Amino acid sequence: MSGKEIMFTPINLGAIQLKNRLVMAPLTRMRAVTGHVPNPLAKTYYAQRASAGLIITEATQISPIGMGYPATPGIYTAEQTSAWKEIVEAVHAKGGSIVSQLWHVGRISHSSLHPEHGAPEAPSAIPPAGQTYGADWQLYDYEVPKAMSIEDIARLLKEYELAAQNAKAAGFDGVEIHAANGYLLDQFLQDKTNQRQDQYGGSIENRLRILGEVIEAVAKVFPSDRIGLRLSPYGTFNDISDSDPVALFNAVIKKLNGYNLAYLHMIEPRSTSAGGGDQVFEDAPITSEIFRAAYQGKFMTAGGYDQAMGEKVLEDGLADAVAYGRLYISNPDLAERFQQNAALNPYDRASFYGGQEVGYIDYPTL
Repeated sequence: MSGKEIMFTPINLGAIQLKNRLVMAPLTRMRAVTGHVPNPLAKTYYAQRASAGLIITEATQISPIGMGYPATPGIYTAEQTSAWKEIVEAVHAKGGSIVSQLWHVGRISHSSLHPEHGAPEAPSAIPPAGQTYGADWQLYDYEVPKAMSIEDIARLLKEYELAAQNAKAAGFDGVEIHAANGYLLDQFLQDKTNQRQDQYGGSIENRLRILGEVIEAVAKVFPSDRIGLRLSPYGTFNDISDSDPVALFNAVIKKLNGYNLAYLHMIEPRSTSAGGGDQVFEDAPITSEIFRAAYQGKFMTAGGYDQAMGEKVLEDGLADAVAYGRLYISNPDLAERFQQNAALNPYDRASFYGGQEVGYIDYPTL
């Protein structure tokens, strides 16, 4: 079969049924309303894109202190859950499948976003380089995060479980655990950000511990074949890195092979500024080439794909599904456009974050 034929062949990722191999990647849009509730427009936005084989929601914080940017939605209150339920129903009504991406940003935050909880939390008290947005949408230097205690980690696992319960109540087809892009779980995995001396730090085995515990917490709610997980090996976004990424991520995959997950979702380094900064991974491979072979389940790839690249990675057997981000922002009917080899709407970067309808639900369909 050609890559294009494969792209439009249905597939099951675990228990999640996809009508094609096109996935809408998780896309932070920063349009939540008071109470970190999804914007009422989000119902239209996601339903417009229901012809994707699978929609992965924007990253959704599991707790107030898990929030890292203004106007991102949560999934820890009844009001948030009720808004997500309407979104899920709208996607399902159009024959789509949708999973919730569960998110905790760790140190990539600012205390103004969660004033009642104070400083951000992280594996170790190491601030990232650079600046971030506070609750007033102004830039601030990163603060020194609080190193999480064993009690904090126990609370975190309960928060993941509650978020999964809310996702289930909202009717999601599953969840994706966000362990990529230099956010909290990635901070535990990589040794630049994890300098703990306890059972959650030091050896690779110890640094992987929390990932397994989070999967197990979420699996109390969803069967493992409705749980996906996202990783970004070699990414340097959010000031993350590891001294031996090949050994680390091979160990992560070996661990994940034991869980019968719905899928593993990996971001290609070309779109996570891999090799940036002081450390250059000259041998950084194309992740789909090295890790596809190591991972025994269904594999999803993301990272700056166009149609031809997506078809090729499917044809070469290096992925079972391809996630598209920016192209899905500007092309709600991306699947139809790919199928018909139609021209694509260009995206407007200025309207990616914040705002209302413009650049959100007003892109034309064919």
